[in-house]
Amino acid sequence: MTRSLLFFLFACLLSFGALAQRSPVDETDNMIDGIPRKGQRVAIQLDNRRVEAAWLKQLNDKYPGKVKNVKGVIKLDGVVVEEIAPTPVRIITKVDGIPTGTTVWWSIDLGNAYLGRDATPAQWKSAEKYLKDFARGMYREDVVAQISEAEKALVQSQSAHMATIAKVDAIKKDIEKNKARKLEIQQLLAQNAAELLQYNNLIDANLKEQEAARADIVNMRVSLESVKDRMNKIE
Repeated sequence: MTRSLLFFLFACLLSFGALAQRSPVDETDNMIDGIPRKGQRVAIQLDNRRVEAAWLKQLNDKYPGKVKNVKGVIKLDGVVVEEIAPTPVRIITKVDGIPTGTTVWWSIDLGNAYLGRDATPAQWKSAEKYLKDFARGMYREDVVAQISEAEKALVQSQSAHMATIAKVDAIKKDIEKNKARKLEIQQLLAQNAAELLQYNNLIDANLKEQEAARADIVNMRVSLESVKDRMNKIE
């Protein structure tokens, strides 16, 4: 991973961290089983599948056996949400994906009234805090995951940097070996040139020896002919 890409990841992490602090809660209706229900909704700037899985896990962990999920509509009957009310309540909740992330909506039947900004202001504030705390928990989890990825990227970048250094060292060693080989070849060429000169000298000497031998042969023939001539002159 390049240094510029690593810097980009950290920059994205920091900028996204600032955005992730936003978790607005508003009052809105939702059509459930053909009936419009007033409820409370928090917007979370994260993938809806992750948010829905986390929301279901939180509800199942806190209220095991109470959570009924039918085609994305989640219902809980007779559960006590200490953060909102001391008595059992009925909850209908739904997670939806939106262009900017995800919304978690819920409608709470408090028994004597439905959760509403004006009708039940105290419970509204408590429920608002509950949703905001969930959203912040999701953001913290996401930032932790991004930090983990950034740390892995940093380790990979450092490993790549060390590998690059090692590669340069190996190239330098190859260059030194090449220089030594070049010197060895130059020495072999010089030795070869000396041997060639020696062979040429030997050839020249041999040619001179051949000339001398031919001269000896000629002289011997002349001497032989002279002896033969003397033999022929004997009476």
